[in-house]
Amino acid sequence: MGITSYAIALGSNRPGRHGPPRRELMAALAELAPVAASPILDTPPLGPSIRRYANAVAIIETDEDPPALLARLKGIERAFGRRPGRRWGARVLDLDILLWSEGAWSGPGLTIPHPQFRGRGFVLDPLVRVVPDWRDPLSGRTVRQLCARLRGR
Repeated sequence: MGITSYAIALGSNRPGRHGPPRRELMAALAELAPVAASPILDTPPLGPSIRRYANAVAIIETDEDPPALLARLKGIERAFGRRPGRRWGARVLDLDILLWSEGAWSGPGLTIPHPQFRGRGFVLDPLVRVVPDWRDPLSGRTVRQLCARLRGR
């Protein structure tokens, strides 16, 4: 496989060894070495968590296929102190593959594009700042269009 691009969502709402959530994301961005990254945005919590989130999106280039990249991202999460826990709970670092330049992918434990990215402002707001014209391979809409549709609700 040649070099392809991925859009990766980053989130944190718990301090870790690098400091508060914003610093955790800055350290994770350094680890990912992106070709582009959004600003880090502060967003309200979802679900049972009461802590605000720091969210960002990174665009990376790699020769890894989706399962290999997912394994690397899970390793980074563990190295940052992520532990299995309840869904929507506080976490030091969350890394999700949103989009892939090769289109859609489906396999055990991984679906690209991310199944919920179209309905999440905390993902679309940073994503539109770095790749507004990237098209969702399933809907054919650009990130800018998806963001406008979400805001129009």
